[in-house]
Amino acid sequence: VQLQASGGGLVQAGGSLRLSCAASKRTFNNYAMGWFRQAPGKEREFVARIRWRTGWTYYADSVKGRFAISSDYAKATVYLQMNSLKPEDTAVYYCAAGLEYKLPETPPNYDYWGQGTQVTVSS
Repeated sequence: VQLQASGGGLVQAGGSLRLSCAASKRTFNNYAMGWFRQAPGKEREFVARIRWRTGWTYYADSVKGRFAISSDYAKATVYLQMNSLKPEDTAVYYCAAGLEYKLPETPPNYDYWGQGTQVTVSS
């Protein structure tokens, strides 16, 4: 199974971007899809997660109210709508898939990872 992340770019503070993550197979009935980010010199950080079956979402406090995760099962694609972006949101963003019963914030709980897409927010 492969995950392909896209949609990153350069945006000014206060702007918006939408990231997409396309999966090669629609075999994720008992999986959840997550977004993580990693800034230079920092550890990979959990951003948001959505369960394919229920649409249940979960967010990091740092993005709550600004970011929204959604999914399109027919297209096997997950989206991350990022609004009110801040310079501290600058990072490489990764999508990942993991079993839905596992804790959402821990990178080792995800089995598949996309290649990452760069998001840069200028002040």
